[in-house]
Amino acid sequence: MRKVYFDSAATTQVHPDVITKMTEVLQDSYGNPSSIHAFGRSAKNHIEQARKQIAKQLGVTAGEIIFTSGGTEADNLALNSSVRDLGVRHIITTRIEHHAVLHTVQELQKHQDIAVSYVKILPTGAIDYAHLKELLQTATEKTLVSLMHINNEVGCILDIDAVAELCQTHNALFHSDMVQSIGHFDVNLTDITVDFTAVSAHKFHGPKGVGFAFVRKNSGLKPLIFGGEQERGFRGGTESVHNIVGMAEALRLAYDNLEEDTAYVRGIKDYFTAQLKQHIPEVKFNADCCQNEHNTYTLLNVCLPIPSEKAGILLFHLDINGIACSRGSACQSGSSKGSHVLSEILSAEDIEKPSVRFSFSKFNTKVDVDYAVEVLKKFIES
Repeated sequence: MRKVYFDSAATTQVHPDVITKMTEVLQDSYGNPSSIHAFGRSAKNHIEQARKQIAKQLGVTAGEIIFTSGGTEADNLALNSSVRDLGVRHIITTRIEHHAVLHTVQELQKHQDIAVSYVKILPTGAIDYAHLKELLQTATEKTLVSLMHINNEVGCILDIDAVAELCQTHNALFHSDMVQSIGHFDVNLTDITVDFTAVSAHKFHGPKGVGFAFVRKNSGLKPLIFGGEQERGFRGGTESVHNIVGMAEALRLAYDNLEEDTAYVRGIKDYFTAQLKQHIPEVKFNADCCQNEHNTYTLLNVCLPIPSEKAGILLFHLDINGIACSRGSACQSGSSKGSHVLSEILSAEDIEKPSVRFSFSKFNTKVDVDYAVEVLKKFIES
């Protein structure tokens, strides 16, 4: 049986060169980075070189990169600390954000009495920019806008420059979860007036359990995790040296080969789109995700013509045939609830049908696509 991995939006295969680099660090640089002896200094040097490398790639200073356990922690740092330290009393976001943002905002609303406004969402998954402008114009308290750059379920791309300009005009802070864009798109954070971002290494062929927050210098943010002076006092706890080095190596590889890899993965997506249209004519592409202009090249979210009584076994059927994909984000796979993203943008009729997210990487092939489409077609016709 063929094994096909179409779930790279959930996590990516670790690049072999990254594994090699991490193994070298694990074997040779095992000192505590906070120790002053040679072993510790060697480990610390690896961390700081990785920080400089990442900062240079994104056009920022090394001091603006704070290593975290991943995107969720980075989101929490920006949101919680903005309320606690920067006087934010109003958060503007959407109902289709990642739960790392949504659940944090809900907790702040519940326990910190923060006002929350939700920007309207269009059927394409794009935000209503006129509504965002209206919310900012009528805001009376210190405001933070939190909008993800690329939606992890349907792939719609935020016009991040337009949002940054609106925030700057109305003196609002801007936080963007960039977990699905860093490593896949050329991003220069000097050119974008975003105050805080969240990034996760395992989305661009790096290791799990490590990421970073970009925190604009002189922001005034203070730490959430105490217990040491690591990360310039921003995050207590001994750093995961091999993971940090692995993340920097994965990001370097991603950007060294960005143009070539982008063209290849876009070709896989376009081929998948064409094959679905040919063999399953009634398929629908949620949020116009088959269009590359306003959507990421890394995923497709499709609504399939399958009756509700068969919908429940679709993912199981794909799995036993060796195909990995998702109903929504992997973070909610243990939940019996449907996708909060699709519930905001699909019609009542389409929300009853199964929708599946297929997400791609440079390790996929057209043969993978042919196999997946064949399995889907047979299931629908059976």
